[in-house]
This record gives sequence, structure tokens and C-alpha cells, in this order.
Amino acid sequence: MRNKDALKIYSLLLKRYPDALDSPTTVGRGTPFQVLILTILSAQTTDRAVLLVKKPLFSRYRTPAALANADIPDVEEIIHSLGFYHAKARHIIAAAHTLVSEFGGKVPLTMDELVTLPGVGRKTANIVLYHAFGKNEGIAVDTHVKRLAQRIGFSGTSDQDRIEQNLMRLFPQEKWGDLTDLLIAHGRACCTAKKPHCGVCPIACHCRYFQNLKKTS
Repeated sequence: MRNKDALKIYSLLLKRYPDALDSPTTVGRGTPFQVLILTILSAQTTDRAVLLVKKPLFSRYRTPAALANADIPDVEEIIHSLGFYHAKARHIIAAAHTLVSEFGGKVPLTMDELVTLPGVGRKTANIVLYHAFGKNEGIAVDTHVKRLAQRIGFSGTSDQDRIEQNLMRLFPQEKWGDLTDLLIAHGRACCTAKKPHCGVCPIACHCRYFQNLKKTS
């Protein structure tokens, strides 16, 4: 796909989902510490579910130091509804401990430092860097972004790292963070995992999946 075609798709998605870039129903709002912890918790669950535990979690553990000293069963009780809560509780407590012991209680500002935190991979680090600090160092490739990148034709691979590199080549750096939010919004509302709703899709005429569908119909 050409860069200009990718940017056209970006513009159409932005027109359809203008609220996606500053949605109150995402984990990417709050202090850097809150964004980090909530993003770790958001793995394999919805942002909406994670936001339900935001208030009880941070009203009890307001700082990295407080969370670092938390008892695992107490944290598990708060985040029990999220699924995988045993591992997630360990991860966020360990991440908070690393913040205190290695970074003076502050969320680090670089990719290399962020991925040293327990429970943090490149996807999580990209979300934290963009939403907490406004830094576009990469593109967060979650399940929605991966699916849409393949369907639309941004990438021809299923490898998340290669998909990220393909997207970074197609789009200017200043759009990387917003691109993730737009693709997630479109993946939830229209291009769903079970069945894409091509008949109401604003980018169907630019989409590889839809063009292939027409050829076989």
C-alpha cells in the first residue's frame, strides 16, 4: 500500500471516530503511574472492565511505593473481575517495586527502560509513552490493530513486531499514537473479529479484504 492511500484511510477513520483520540473509556488517561498500571491490567480484557477497578485500586494504592508494599491477596481481591488476576496482581506489584527501586518512584520515559518493568512489553510501553508523555516512539499493536492491519492491507504478516514496522513506514511519526486508537475504535465498532461489517465501513473501498471479497462474490 502507498503512503498516500494509508493517509486517506487514516483521514476517513478520524472523521468516523473523532472521539477515539480522547475517549474517557480508555485506560490511557490519568497520571503516568495510573496509565502504566491500568495498561498492564488491560491485557486480554476490555478497557471498560479495567476502568471499573481504577477507583478502588488507586484509592488504596495511591503511589508506586504503596502498591510495591501491597499484599498480593488484597490486590487480587480488587482486580478479581478482570481475569488472569493472579498473574496481573504479581505483575503490577512487581512493576511498582521496580519503579521504586530502579527509577525513584517515577515511570521511566524511554522504551528501553519501560520494557524492563514486569508485565511490560513493547505494546504496553508504546501506550504509556504516548498517553502518559505524548511521545510517539512506536505503534502499539494489540489484537484489533493486528487484525485490521492484515485485513486492510497495511501489512501481510501476522508477526506483531513486523506489523509495527510496516505501520511505522506507512504513517508519519506524529500520527502513530492516534493510529492505534483509531484502529481499535474501528475494530470494536465495525471491523469485528467474528464478522467485519463491510456494508457500513467508511474505508471499504480502500480495504484489501473487501476488494478480495468482491472478487469471490
